[in-house]
Amino acid sequence: MNDLFDEFAPGGPRFLKKGAYPIGTDAVLLADFAKKPPSRRVCDLGCGSGVVAILLLLSDGRKTALGIELDAEAAETAKKNALENGLESRFSVAAADLRTYRPPEMAGSFDLTAANPPYYKEGSGKKAPSAARALARGEETCTLFDVCAAASYLTRWGGSFCMVHKPERLSEALCALTAAGLEPKRLRFVEARAGASPSLFLVEARRGGKPGLQIEPPLVLQGRARETEGIL
Repeated sequence: MNDLFDEFAPGGPRFLKKGAYPIGTDAVLLADFAKKPPSRRVCDLGCGSGVVAILLLLSDGRKTALGIELDAEAAETAKKNALENGLESRFSVAAADLRTYRPPEMAGSFDLTAANPPYYKEGSGKKAPSAARALARGEETCTLFDVCAAASYLTRWGGSFCMVHKPERLSEALCALTAAGLEPKRLRFVEARAGASPSLFLVEARRGGKPGLQIEPPLVLQGRARETEGIL
């Protein structure tokens, strides 16, 4: 057993203890939400340490995934995590900028794209403890519209894009999606406790989809509902 890695759950996937962008609740929730759209080829935009892609791959042995990550250390962490979980043949990582990553052969080639993008506009939000965390939290290197534009380019016609974000930016997110040709189809709010104000939202949009948005019951992380039991 490699002591450099921690188990996500007993007998479950393993991730580097001190790698860039450790596993977080947001990534786990996004991976679970993104399991619903049927997909074989997955692209994780700004994949960090590869958590979302790895959890999706482990949920279905037929999937393959590409991670796109600007931070070189995070890209290497993602590759190491894939290797540790026996996914190196199904998960590749491109150390690239999603704002300019436009290989002609990749246009419309993914059934599903997913992103856990920076939540805060540049210069807003709490100060991050490190440069890497600052890139993950703030839009210094990519905006919400950049992420949606990349998803639109890479997702096939009729394919899905799934994203997690903060409720205070819901209106902006929906506008960014529709502007990129990604029609919001499914929306779910996340509550820390039953009845609390939402702390996150999860959205699925379809490239070229017809208008019509389904609002799912909120996902409650703690409290009587215990809706997170069994996730992943």
